[in-house]
Amino acid sequence: MKRSIGLDVNPPKNKCEDEFCPFHGTLPVRGRVFEGLVVSGKMAGTVVVRKEYLYYVKKYMRYERRGKHLHAHNPPCISAKEGDTVRIAECRPLSKTVSFVVVEKK
Repeated sequence: MKRSIGLDVNPPKNKCEDEFCPFHGTLPVRGRVFEGLVVSGKMAGTVVVRKEYLYYVKKYMRYERRGKHLHAHNPPCISAKEGDTVRIAECRPLSKTVSFVVVEKK
C-alpha cells in the first residue's frame, strides 16, 4: 500500500519492503527538497547526489557555479543509478551522514 508523503511527486511503480522507504515504509519526510545528479551509487542503499548552485562574487560582480555532495538513502523501489537526475527530500538522520531520501527519479 502506497501512502501519501505530502509532496507533489510521482510514486514508484515497484513495491518494496524497506522500512526507510517514504512510500512503503514508515519514514516521514519534512523540510528541504532538492534536485541533483547522482554521482555515485557504490554504497549499499545509499547514493551521493551533487546539488549545484550559483554563488555571487562581489569583487568581480559575477556568479560562479558551486556544488555540494549530499548522501541520500536509495529505496529499492526507486533504485537510482549513477547519472540519474533525482529529487531528494529531508528526513530524520538515518546514519552519521544520511539525512535525505530519494523520492523521485526524473
